[in-house]
Amino acid sequence: MLSRATGLNHTVVDNESEALLLENNLIKKHQPRYNILLKDDKTYPWICIKNEHFPRVFLTRKLIADGSSYHGPYTSVPAVRTLLELIRQLFQIRTCSLPLNKKSIDEGKFRVCLEYHIGNCKAPCIGLLTEEEHNAQIDRIRQIIKGDVSSVTGHLEMLMRQYSSDLKFEEAQRIKEKLEIIAKYRSKSVVVNASVKNVDVFGCSFDEGSMFLSYMKVVEGAIVQTYSIELKIRLEEEKESLLSTAVTEVRQRVASDSPEVLVPFMPDIQLDKVKYSVPQRGDRHKLMELANRNAVFFRLERQKKVAEKSKENRTARNLEKMMKDLHMPVLPLQIECFDNSNIQGESAVAACVVFRNGKPANSEYRHFNIKTVTGPDDFASMEEVIYRRYRRMLDENRPLPQLVVIDGGKGQLSSAVKSLENLGLRGKITVIGIAKKLEEIYFPGDSVPLYLDKNSITLKIIQHLRNEAHRFGINFHRGKRSSKMNRSFLDEIPGIGEKTKERLLKKFGSVKKISEASPEELETVLGTKKAAILTAALQK
Repeated sequence: MLSRATGLNHTVVDNESEALLLENNLIKKHQPRYNILLKDDKTYPWICIKNEHFPRVFLTRKLIADGSSYHGPYTSVPAVRTLLELIRQLFQIRTCSLPLNKKSIDEGKFRVCLEYHIGNCKAPCIGLLTEEEHNAQIDRIRQIIKGDVSSVTGHLEMLMRQYSSDLKFEEAQRIKEKLEIIAKYRSKSVVVNASVKNVDVFGCSFDEGSMFLSYMKVVEGAIVQTYSIELKIRLEEEKESLLSTAVTEVRQRVASDSPEVLVPFMPDIQLDKVKYSVPQRGDRHKLMELANRNAVFFRLERQKKVAEKSKENRTARNLEKMMKDLHMPVLPLQIECFDNSNIQGESAVAACVVFRNGKPANSEYRHFNIKTVTGPDDFASMEEVIYRRYRRMLDENRPLPQLVVIDGGKGQLSSAVKSLENLGLRGKITVIGIAKKLEEIYFPGDSVPLYLDKNSITLKIIQHLRNEAHRFGINFHRGKRSSKMNRSFLDEIPGIGEKTKERLLKKFGSVKKISEASPEELETVLGTKKAAILTAALQK
């Protein structure tokens, strides 16, 4: 790091908290190579109150320096959408992007839209709502976004009583419905006594090399925001120092100005105008326990991801073991397995399944109809399929597999090797055969089979390949046999298509009655030309 440095500058500030904030800002601005801890690698959603006449309120991920106010960031998009839905149910604010101002409204440049007709907007575009009334609603929306719904509730209750005393019961009922919406919203969020006004809560959990921090913002007894972060412990760093860094980083990231911070233990740096508390009992202690529990869940989730990554490492170890057991020069990253299916030579097909990194790549499975072989000849069928498969891969310049598995003994293996020799691929691809009875592994030119341990991962992968190829081939063979059984001689006549066949079957009822029909009867259904084609085919 020192060898890459080109200069050294320093800045003097009043206290440690300002130093931490300055460090955080500089890291986010310059994105230095080595200070990875405080880099902001995600763009979370914000709620924007637009700086304009009749301000709009909407979700955004872009912060624009145009005087608009932004609230957040929020770690959950569904939570933001729920909050915006609550706001739109309570206040009929506009959602359009019309350039509203007093002059354009007075000149009547706009017309009301559907939102007004269905009661979602009070139509400020035609002057039915003044800008002062709209801004008063925006002020109450700001309070709700910040988590303070008590003042909004008090204002609505006063309005409801006023409407009721004026005998405006319909308006009073609408206000009552809004109060019920707020109560429902708060019932989802309140977890402690409402006396907990404006508090930041930090819980943490540790493993060998990291601290997992969970942050909760509590306003009026409601958890209005959460955030979690992992910090690496470096060079025997004390947990108190790490907590100081984490608290400063998270509070700046979420733009928190809460005067009270609940922590599991006291950090080594005190922030100005902030009171740290380590609660021992009561509602604040319950909040602390909840934050610690969230930190534990966050740690377990991260450990789960690490375990999933270790699975990938285990896959690499399995492939290395397979390469060693089968005496291969390279890792078998791509393996292909072939199997034949037929019943006494009828509907002969073959299947090719592909495994990548030891796992099935289903989209690359292929079927083959046997074209050049007559009768039940598995050896010739295997020779044809192997040649067709790798002739095409060579023509298309596609990467070849490192291992080919043949479902069968020495005979099928010899046929496959013959095709590889004709293509000039002998020695470039490892090819083996697996016999079904004793799970023997055969190599080309070696009459003595290899017996792998029954618990060997190599044998398990080969068996999985063989079973997949057998299943895939059998399903294709059944489908082909079934479709063949459903065909009739009508399908073999050129010029007789599906529509013609439908008309014939609708008229005569069966293929047998069609064959017994006279040329004149056929002509009344098909016309002269097609009737002549069908009559000629029937005579043959």
